Amino acid sequence: MPIQTADTTRVHLRPVTFAHPDAVALNDRVQREYVERYGDDGDVTFLEPAMFTPPRGLYLIAYDENGTPLATGGWRGMDENGEGYENGDAELKRMYVTPEARGLGLARRILAALETDAKAAGRVRMVLETGTKQPEAIALYTSSGYTPAPAKFGYYRFHDLSRCYAKAL
Repeated sequence: MPIQTADTTRVHLRPVTFAHPDAVALNDRVQREYVERYGDDGDVTFLEPAMFTPPRGLYLIAYDENGTPLATGGWRGMDENGEGYENGDAELKRMYVTPEARGLGLARRILAALETDAKAAGRVRMVLETGTKQPEAIALYTSSGYTPAPAKFGYYRFHDLSRCYAKAL
């Protein structure tokens, strides 16, 4: 059932581990959505909980006043490697808003909190990879100051449907 109010003042962001049960459940939901949109096995990028442990990363969940998880997102520190990252990168991962909470500004709120945290941790650029079958994600990122990255990076850098974006922090 859709949430009836656009009042997100009662929604709070809570740092959790990537292994937290709510994080796992939301990750399962976003993976099912990837399968629906792309018809493959979901995002197979290697991720482990330690990658999101401060100060090398952060994982957030947005909860409503009843403790229901509504949205999620994290960043992990990345440095120059064979996958196209640069020293000082923070990579945005697993941004997701449940269908019933879409349109409330939660993704934008999580994105801003992750950018602030990554900058405070000494990261200089936020990067992300998304796909052409996620136009709402592309719209969020471009309206938040992200521009196409000069070179693609990450696991999907050679895939035609992949789009990489970056923003100086």
